[in-house]
Amino acid sequence: MRQIFLDTVTTGLSPESGDRIIEIGCVEMVNRRLSGENKHFYLNPERANHEDAVKVHGLTDEFLADKPLFAAIADELIEYLDGAEIIIHNASFDVGFLNEELRRLDRGPFPRYAARITDSLTMAREMFPGKSNSLDALCRRLEVDNSNRSLHGALLDAGLLAEVYIRMTRGQDSLAIDAIEAQGPSALLAEAIDLSAFTLPVLLATDEERSAHDALLVDLDKASGGKTLWRSLMA
Repeated sequence: MRQIFLDTVTTGLSPESGDRIIEIGCVEMVNRRLSGENKHFYLNPERANHEDAVKVHGLTDEFLADKPLFAAIADELIEYLDGAEIIIHNASFDVGFLNEELRRLDRGPFPRYAARITDSLTMAREMFPGKSNSLDALCRRLEVDNSNRSLHGALLDAGLLAEVYIRMTRGQDSLAIDAIEAQGPSALLAEAIDLSAFTLPVLLATDEERSAHDALLVDLDKASGGKTLWRSLMA
């Protein structure tokens, strides 16, 4: 399974108003292993950056002046992405800009060139309802080191997103899972441990802990709009 984590940096927020892509970063993962076969482009947008945007990404008009146009890298990008699942945080934003760049070249819309587009922001909102699910917030929550992220960079953010996605889809954060992933499929063939030899203590929740748990369930139920399952199971 081939997956590409993609991020863009732009001159502003509105492709309909003429804002353009100035940076594209792509990180490849094959069978849940980062391959190192990544793509990174700086682009000349043929227009000035918004001042507020420069404060976010730090890419000045002078720096971008001698960079290639999107038209010059379009074929290389499409060939690289062809047939992969593309994972983007807040996909509608990046896809909107990519669609507009492709439209200028009389090419088909961006989803045509991907096997599938997955929005990791939608995934995060389903996993963590009612919480902040920005890339920075997810890095903090899932213990992904983003200490080098002082400015918004496409390749850096695509790499962080790959780490966040791996942790969101791993099923659990445990040393056992880490060990299995590090050792490969053969680790699954190890001899099973006889757990009957162990006596495990049972720690009961206190009244205070049960009350706090009930309050948390109520908050989650409200945040998800009543879509939680425990109410129906309890009924």
